[in-house]
Amino acid sequence: MSYFHQHIDGSPLALPLGKVVCIGQNYQDHIAEMQSKTAAEALFFIKPATALCPLAPAFAIPTGRGAVHNELEIAVLINKPLTAASAEQVAAAIWGYSLALDLTLRDVQANLKQLGRPWEVAKGFDGACPVAGFVPAADIAHPQQLDFSLAVNGVERQHGNSANMIRGISQLISEMSQHFTLLPGDMVLTGTPAGVGPLQAGDQLRLQLADYLTVTTKVS
Repeated sequence: MSYFHQHIDGSPLALPLGKVVCIGQNYQDHIAEMQSKTAAEALFFIKPATALCPLAPAFAIPTGRGAVHNELEIAVLINKPLTAASAEQVAAAIWGYSLALDLTLRDVQANLKQLGRPWEVAKGFDGACPVAGFVPAADIAHPQQLDFSLAVNGVERQHGNSANMIRGISQLISEMSQHFTLLPGDMVLTGTPAGVGPLQAGDQLRLQLADYLTVTTKVS
């Protein structure tokens, strides 16, 4: 199934598909659950546009490659070029907000880490970034105070609030833009809270972004 950026009402947006720039380790509780260490430098990585796919009504996960973990994240859609941007420039370049899953081949990633190798294949495979429709930025009064959650088969697995980010949305995108120029149609993933875990075919998911967005979907 092809993907195109969508408004929350399902209509397509006049923005091209771009790369997905992600920040790792942006919630302290997730750092703790992964037994990682807080670092002064931000951990950025990129998923290609081919990783994007619709979150609903269903999405597929790879088979035969070990555990596939959910990582629920607030997604930010960019609609203006950003290079070495200030926080103010970042705020003016945000089209809207949504929810996405940073699907991760956890066993593959762990093995690559042990070998000291890059782990893009664990994060950037086709379909590795299911994403919902976007809520316009003008409709969200306080993006740095957003509750979001993921329930799997009726049981809450992840629950976070953007207020708990180590780097806030404008700050992290500003820092990203020092390394990578962000273009219209690029999407930013802002980090995942604790509660990552394996998904299985047939799982029923419910994703919630405050009072702005509710998505029900399943793993096919």
